[in-house]
Amino acid sequence: MYVVQYDDEIVVIDAGLKFPEEDMLGIDMVIPDITYLQENRAKVKGIFLTHGHEDHIGGLAYVLRHLDVSVYGSKLTLGLVQVKLKEAGLLRDASLHLVDDKSTVQLEKLKVSFFRTTHSIPDSLGICVDTPEGKVVHTGDFKFDQTPVDNKMADLATMSKIGEEGVIALLSDSTNSDRPGFTGSERRVGQAIDRVFHLAKGRIVVATFASNIHRIQQVIDAADQYRRKVAVVGRSMQNVMKIALELGYLHVPEGMLIDIDDIDRYSGNEITILSTGSQGEPMSALTRMARSSHRKVDILPGDTVIIAATPIPGNERHVGRIVDQLYRIGADVYYGSDVHVSGHGSQEELKLMLNLFKPKYFIPIHGEFRMMRAHAKLAQQVGIPAENIFLLDNGDTVELSEGVARLGGKVHAGQVLIDGLGVGDVGNIVLRDRKLLSQDGILVVVVTLCKQTGAILSGPDIISRGFVYVRESEELLDQANQLVNQILTRCMEEKVNEWSSLKNSVRDGLGRFLYEKTKRRPMILPIIMEA
Repeated sequence: MYVVQYDDEIVVIDAGLKFPEEDMLGIDMVIPDITYLQENRAKVKGIFLTHGHEDHIGGLAYVLRHLDVSVYGSKLTLGLVQVKLKEAGLLRDASLHLVDDKSTVQLEKLKVSFFRTTHSIPDSLGICVDTPEGKVVHTGDFKFDQTPVDNKMADLATMSKIGEEGVIALLSDSTNSDRPGFTGSERRVGQAIDRVFHLAKGRIVVATFASNIHRIQQVIDAADQYRRKVAVVGRSMQNVMKIALELGYLHVPEGMLIDIDDIDRYSGNEITILSTGSQGEPMSALTRMARSSHRKVDILPGDTVIIAATPIPGNERHVGRIVDQLYRIGADVYYGSDVHVSGHGSQEELKLMLNLFKPKYFIPIHGEFRMMRAHAKLAQQVGIPAENIFLLDNGDTVELSEGVARLGGKVHAGQVLIDGLGVGDVGNIVLRDRKLLSQDGILVVVVTLCKQTGAILSGPDIISRGFVYVRESEELLDQANQLVNQILTRCMEEKVNEWSSLKNSVRDGLGRFLYEKTKRRPMILPIIMEA
């Protein structure tokens, strides 16, 4: 999420989510903290979407619960947004406005225009915000594909024209800034898929991102050439394909799509299955098929599986695990760079974008810090002075005044964690406790004390979960029981009877004892009752 502000007008670009990192145990997704926008809600004039990927539209339902603001996007992008807002119960009240690469949105002091880019989803746009201080350009995610599947190339003429008119600041995608050369064309993946279809003797299962319409189209084209029917599994894949078909972004021969329940009516060499799960997600369709836990279909020996995506950083182990499982079953597996190309431009394309816009100031965005740093070095190579490049963290601002940019103050920003229906109710303390539980388990100590005398009436009873197996650690737990008795008796003798002090004494003493004996630090939860 990026914000361009001039006086009392704010333009927001994208409202996405990100997937949780490995140490965010139990978290489903991460969305941006919009406190700054809520504090300035009267100034927010619109949210402008570059394209329909989750990391650009996935947080929109959360944002619109707190901000009543118009949303602008291309046809496919808004189609995907409508599904999300309908599921969230927000569609009826949403103000959605269709734009394309020729559109202009005139606000009071700001003007927003668009230009066509190529990416791994159709209808991708870059955004130009014309301000009294100059043009601020946001490229969105892009690459320069010279042979796109839909034959809609990036609009270099418009980009060049904007550059000639003068760009004060460019915000550009940094994802592949550490990769030399050019990113391969999506058509190369189509050729690889065609080769696999030619060799396959049995069923073919293709797992890819549901939003990669171009890749899905090439799978359908290959299935048509080799006279195969196509069945679709995975809710997100079904939803996206339905929208793409309705809006004309996906073309499927009549009679090709069949229900997954009907695949047994055909021989293996007549079937292709399109599936989610290219990231090895535990509950995805591909993973459940590989583990024989899918309700309708299993991966069988002799099947061919194409994982047409590369792992998102952090998902490598999940993908490796599922590939190994598929090989164990006896499937033929194709994955990696042979059947995937990135949707993001490599170094030469990033240089081309910089040369087209010729910005005075440059802000690398969208990537890890090392990627933005590499992008900054590329910008210096094409002639942008180092002092005109800003490497920003969440909440950092750049102020432009009279043609001069400087690092401004920091605004409230960050991330909100979503766990189930809970939004923002899981913070660092809860994550710390979850991490501790996942590493060393928990020990619950239950004691009942006499209300009048403070004497122990029952217990201590020690319950272990994830720490030690009780039947094999009776001696350790007996010693722990005796220690708790001693701690409580000493506290009573010293007239310590506040529950918080008693619990802290038990927690500290037992924690030291268990670490000496096991070199582990379980979470210790004392429960003290009175009778």
